[in-house]
Amino acid sequence: MKKIIKSMTISAFAVTLLVAPIQSTEAATAKYKNCTELNKAYPGGVAMNAKVRNKGGKTKYKPTVSPSLYNLHIKMDRDKDGIACER
Repeated sequence: MKKIIKSMTISAFAVTLLVAPIQSTEAATAKYKNCTELNKAYPGGVAMNAKVRNKGGKTKYKPTVSPSLYNLHIKMDRDKDGIACER
């Protein structure tokens, strides 16, 4: 049983290493026209980094952290809190 759990853990880690770079390059190339389109893919918006906090108070969803995607959509951060299109 321990061998099965260990092999499943190693497999999951390997898949994460393979998939993570694909997601980050995909996010870096995506350019959305407005917040409605961006929120379909990222319901909580896009944050500049993990340390930023929403100035407006509570939000319904947690933002996705992606500096490259945030920089593409920096004009959609109306309140200049480091999170574009937060909901």
